[in-house]
Amino acid sequence: MADRYFEDYVPGSTQEFGTIKVTEAEILEFATKYDPQTFHTDPVAAAEGPFGGLIASGWHTTAMMMRLLADNYLSKVASLGSPGIDELRWIKPVRPGDELRLRVTVLQARPSKSKPDRGLVHSRIEVFNQDDELVFQAIALNFLLRRPH
Repeated sequence: MADRYFEDYVPGSTQEFGTIKVTEAEILEFATKYDPQTFHTDPVAAAEGPFGGLIASGWHTTAMMMRLLADNYLSKVASLGSPGIDELRWIKPVRPGDELRLRVTVLQARPSKSKPDRGLVHSRIEVFNQDDELVFQAIALNFLLRRPH
């Protein structure tokens, strides 16, 4: 996976990667620093809140997805970054003890017209918990170098 180029991201192909374990300590640390809402930062208050317990910030879930994506899907030799993410959705709360895995499906791979050394890949990103419940989804766009001739 590490040495893949644009041509290796074939539309219709699906791959799964994982897992990453969600801990209460990481939920609290991330939320305290970046998303200080009580259902992310206070287990006692969260138990009485709208989710019935502590949940990870959606941004924390996104960061964990990115870790799985960077470690397993993005090319170490060809990745040129991303112009953005479309249709980001947090479907279901992520809780302490959850184990997350990633499913990535290539939707489109289009060579660049203006920069022939690269292409743009659109991928559907789905994150599932240990019960096979969808907790996150998005469409990621990534620039990748084409294979040198």
